[in-house]
Amino acid sequence: MFTEPIWKSFSGTTDYPIYSGDSKTDIAIIGGGITGISLAYLLSRNSNFKITLLEAQKIGMGTTACSTGNLYSYVDQMVSSLEWDYGNAEIRKVIESRKSALDFIEHTCQQYQIDCGFQRVPMYLYAGTANMAEKLEKEEMALRKSLPVQFLSQNVFPYKNYGGLELENQAQINPLKYVQKLSKQIPADQCAIYENSAVVEIEEKKEGNGVLLRTEKGSLSADYVVHATHSPKGVKVFYQSMLGPYREYGVVAKLLSGIIPPGIFWGFYNKEKISFRLFEHEEEKYVIAVGQPHKVGQAKNNEEHFSVLENFLKKHFDISAVVHRWGGQHYRSADKLPFIGKTSKNSTALIATGFSTDGLVYGTVAAQIICDKLIGKKNPFYEVFDAGRFTPVKSAKRFTKETANIAGQYLKGLTAGLKNEDLSNLAPGEGKIISHKTHKIAVSKTPEGLLKKHAARCTHMGCIVNWNPAEKTWDCPCHGSRFDQDGKVLEGPALKPLEELED
Repeated sequence: MFTEPIWKSFSGTTDYPIYSGDSKTDIAIIGGGITGISLAYLLSRNSNFKITLLEAQKIGMGTTACSTGNLYSYVDQMVSSLEWDYGNAEIRKVIESRKSALDFIEHTCQQYQIDCGFQRVPMYLYAGTANMAEKLEKEEMALRKSLPVQFLSQNVFPYKNYGGLELENQAQINPLKYVQKLSKQIPADQCAIYENSAVVEIEEKKEGNGVLLRTEKGSLSADYVVHATHSPKGVKVFYQSMLGPYREYGVVAKLLSGIIPPGIFWGFYNKEKISFRLFEHEEEKYVIAVGQPHKVGQAKNNEEHFSVLENFLKKHFDISAVVHRWGGQHYRSADKLPFIGKTSKNSTALIATGFSTDGLVYGTVAAQIICDKLIGKKNPFYEVFDAGRFTPVKSAKRFTKETANIAGQYLKGLTAGLKNEDLSNLAPGEGKIISHKTHKIAVSKTPEGLLKKHAARCTHMGCIVNWNPAEKTWDCPCHGSRFDQDGKVLEGPALKPLEELED
């Protein structure tokens, strides 16, 4: 069983046209998630730029719809881990930027009466095992320098734990509905929004003379392009070597009895973290659990990750059968902070990436920073997240690890693959890499029994893709690009689909 994120069941849809023809714009935004839509909104309110936004799917239906809907000024990497590389002043700026973005989301919901379930709630970090208690004690000491925090005793939580921390005044929303509704507040005469309009080619002109984007049905010339795509599109070797792409999973079940207080709950269990929250809709109560991250394309069996989360819900709550399960993607930067802004001083390209699992708030932070950069306004947080920064000491360990991992996956792909005769054993809903002479072929069978064959090399930088049995996709283990059974790009830096092969 594989279904869509819960937010798609309780949100409407949008109906923007497909881009076609040839035109010119001041600023092109690639991506219609929370980053792209927030940026388009801010630019339309603070400038006279002509803006064009190109979304490959439907507005908000990508990474934004796959999030938990949690908004917090805290960070996934944990503040105590940032202390190794950053001073208290820089950490406070990170927290302040996120708090400002959270306040912006709240104000925007109030201003336009966006019915997306925005509510202020506390955030709880708790030790699910005894050896995690010491970790949270260290985190409490680090947090007190940046955020108000309260240590909680074991009896605060309705299940066994070893103490925890409370952060007040965080928030939750239906993220898909928020982005969809915000897009309607962008004036159409200043910003043209297009859906189902994937960019398939990007040509950055020399000496800062703009950029040319091509879609399947047209081309767009722009003075600036913003990659609001979670990972920069195309081949940008520096950034893609500084990012670790991860899949993470979510499951939802109806709550039959018992009480879950409002709030964001992060449980630390040995080496893993499981996040859960209550969601209510029309008197129905649901519990959402998210966790089980792994490198994209490198899981032995994605189904096992869903099982862990489902078993967690069954153990701690009185629930019905799971009604939603999905996967989401995030990118972790080598120095633990996002890259936001111009890729170089004279570049006409701006990026927003490396959000880890903090994307709803960081996406809004990125929109505020990039808007200020484009209109010539100084932003107090630009330098902290500067996309042009070079941090060899802070990045060295993760950079070396990611580079080695990518090299290993690339070499592994060269030797992978079964012989052609194994193809007869392929079951509906299954995919395999097979070897044919000097080539690798990605073969999958649809639930209806239709055989699909594609070149197995990722169209980004040539790594061999792997089959994701839970989500029925081809995932690149090097830089995180993902493709559906028809070879269409779903995620990541790849611009072009997998090459379809004849029988």
